[in-house]
Amino acid sequence: MLVAPSVLSADFGNLQRDVEAICEAGCDFVHVDVMDGHFVPNLTIGPVVVSAIAKCATKPLDIHLMVENNTFFVDLFAPLKPEYISFHIEEEKHPHRLIQKIRSLGIKPAIVLNPHTPPETLEYLLGDLDMVLLMSVNPGFGGQSFIDSVIPKAKKLSAMRDKINPNCLIEVDGGVNNKNVALLKEAGVDIVVAGSYIFNHTNKKEAIESLQI
Repeated sequence: MLVAPSVLSADFGNLQRDVEAICEAGCDFVHVDVMDGHFVPNLTIGPVVVSAIAKCATKPLDIHLMVENNTFFVDLFAPLKPEYISFHIEEEKHPHRLIQKIRSLGIKPAIVLNPHTPPETLEYLLGDLDMVLLMSVNPGFGGQSFIDSVIPKAKKLSAMRDKINPNCLIEVDGGVNNKNVALLKEAGVDIVVAGSYIFNHTNKKEAIESLQI
């Protein structure tokens, strides 16, 4: 299991320290939640702060857009050359076009599904994706409890993925910890995003390793 700590739960007064700490502790990606206060009821960070994160991160960035104007934000963050940019299918009228745009920028495209959105919405897009991110909480805030229905949803998506695009990774974000990570692995998940579980842990290396099963 690959681990992508969410900097949403970091200490923003000591952001460089926390980003360097998770990279040194052996994380696989640095997950960056971008919220615009419209698609979700929260406002987080823009390119100035993400640029600062990119400079001190020694692991690739995984940028998760929770925004209304996806194309605008893709153009905003593309110069930072993240590994992935993911956008919510619920907010995008032309997902295939945006997937092509992200790939043309040398970035791996990913789509996010909210808890209520079925995997079947991706049937005709899965072949063009490098990753699908399943939300296991309602997007917008950290520290929420894991929604159990993401387990059967991940299993269904994994079966679709194996038929259509075996190279596409499955990521889960929200309420992930050492008690549910084994169920996610069994369901076919490849990457977990964890925020408060890692950043509130006294030993970040221990927390990350407990998820790398």
